[in-house]
Formats: sequence, structure tokens, C-alpha cells
Amino acid sequence: MRVKVYLYDDLPTKFTYGVVEHFWTAHGFADVAKSTLQKLKYPSHQHSLEWHLLLDLTRPENERTGSPVDRVMDPNEADLFYVPFFSSLSWVVSRTHFANGSGQVKKYSDSETQEELVTWLEAQEYWKRNKGRDHVLVCQNPNALNRVMDRIKNAVLLVSDLGRVRPDHSSLVKDVVVPDSHRISAYNGDVGVEDRKTLLFFMGNRFHKGGMHSSKFCLDPAGSMSASCRLFDAIVSMCVPVIVSDIIELPFENVIDYRKIAIFLDPTSAVKQGFLVTMLKNVTTERILEYQRELKLVKRYFEYKDPNGTVNEVWRQVSQKLPLIKLMISCDRRLATTHVSEPDCSACLCSNQSGIVTT
Repeated sequence: MRVKVYLYDDLPTKFTYGVVEHFWTAHGFADVAKSTLQKLKYPSHQHSLEWHLLLDLTRPENERTGSPVDRVMDPNEADLFYVPFFSSLSWVVSRTHFANGSGQVKKYSDSETQEELVTWLEAQEYWKRNKGRDHVLVCQNPNALNRVMDRIKNAVLLVSDLGRVRPDHSSLVKDVVVPDSHRISAYNGDVGVEDRKTLLFFMGNRFHKGGMHSSKFCLDPAGSMSASCRLFDAIVSMCVPVIVSDIIELPFENVIDYRKIAIFLDPTSAVKQGFLVTMLKNVTTERILEYQRELKLVKRYFEYKDPNGTVNEVWRQVSQKLPLIKLMISCDRRLATTHVSEPDCSACLCSNQSGIVTT
């Protein structure tokens, strides 16, 4: 049976479409009418999973037949609770100063919005019932919800980069690593190297990506995040990623064998003079075609608008956490009645410091 998800559709608008309104106001659309909030277009950016999950749950049921989860309207029937806070967009807006109609500078505070959100959550019956363990929040931007992590750490967190979250806040045991939205059009051609004249392409500027479609390999060094959007741009371009990183957690590793679609290099080897180019020149055409065939098979996992793409796979990954969530809830309830000073279940089950290998 599909996992049942309850959407907090009574979450105050300030945490959803209100954040979108602030974004457009910051970009010069100061006369946005309150009555049209839900008609505002969510701005496209690499951390837009929060928008796509909300869209998915609010689609008519006859359009959700392939989804791994069912939306339920009665919270008492729910296995999981989805909190549709636009946390990544909230952080983006907080970085922008903008003026209102009188020319006065108005500032949006992401920190205050985070605090208000969690205060609202902590007052909800179903959050209090299981300490938030059966709730799902998107923290796709590495800075999203950073101020309140201590208060939401029990929840299932959807993150782009687990390495940017404290080990006692997040772990692969309970959380899900999700892909950024790619910023380049997907390559829909067949496998082949004839039209890929460039050996190695590096996208340093996020707006100059056209070369990915005409390159055999795309360089993806670890930057501010272990897996940046350039990796997902490369995958949907069927340009073999060359990932330079010692330790990296990638989306959906239980269904995608990244060794079949990417080359991994340690930073020490990669910076040796001539090493990278020489190595790539020695990769045979047949091996490149093998990489491309696998890329063609898996690139749907990185397409947010594919009916069986990113959104469905995120829900599938979240659904697989449910047995452990129920175990932790049961453990919490037992400890609450023993009156013995014992550690929280999550200390051993959901911490990167638990001895569980997560890389």
C-alpha cells in the first residue's frame, strides 16, 4: 500500500505564497495584490523541490496514479506530514534588499520566518504527538532552516548536501539527499561522440552551459556544496561527469550506480599537471558510449517535470524511511514511560556519529 501523506494546507500563507510575494516585490513588482497570492509564479531556481512537492500533492488524484504516496485529508489517517514551507526561497529573499512604493528600504528576515514557522509547528497536535519524527521538511538550500535545526532535527529532512548539516542534526539513516533542479535543457539525442568535439567542459559561470551538449566529459569539482547543479546539468546533457571529491553523498544512490555514469577522482590526483587530460584521452569511445547509455537510462531521476522523475523518486525515498520512523516513535514512547534516564533513540539511529557508514 502507498504511504499516506497529510499536507499542512492550513499553514499560514506567509510561509508559502507570501515568500513568493516577497521575492517578486524585491524584484520590482511592488503592487502585487494580496488577492492574487496563489496565482503568483514561483521563481525558477536550482532549489525548487519545495515548489514541485507542493504542486504534486495539490494535483487532482486522477493525475497522481503513479505516485508512491497518497494524499489524505484526515491527519489521523496519515503516515507522514508534509510541511510546505518555501525554506530555500525564504533564504534567497533574505539576501535581497528592496524598496516599497514610497522608496523606503524594506528587509525580509529569513531567520524570523524560520522561528515563526517552528513556533507554529510546535503548537500543532500532530507535531507534538511524535516529536516531529513523522514530518517532512525541505532544506534544499544548504542554508535553509539553519537557525532552527535544533528544533526540527527529528523530522525527515530533504537536503542537497548532507555535509553542510551537523552530524547530530541529519543523517542518511532518516534523511534524503535530493538533486538540484538542472539549469540547462536536457539533451534528447541518442548516444554518440560525433557531435561532441570538446574533450572536457567546465561550467564555471552558471549561465554559460551550452558546451555541455557538445562535450564528452564535464568537470565537477566539489565547491561550496559537494554536489552542485553543474553535476545534474551534466547528467541531463549526457556529458560524462568527472567528479573531483574525496567524500560525496549523491541523490538516490540506492537506485543509481554512479560508477556507471561518472568518473571519480581524488583532488590530489586531479591537480597533477597533465593527469586529468591524459586520463580522459585514454578513455575509449566504446567506454564513453557505455557511460552515455547509462546516463540516458537514469537522467529521468533528475527531471522535475518527468511523470516518473525527481518528484516521484523523492517520495519513494521518503516512503522507505517509514519503518525506521515508526521504530523511533515506538522507542520514544517506551522511554517516555520508563522514567529512566536513557538516551534518545535518535542518538544511536539517526546520527552520523553512530558508527553507521553514510558515504
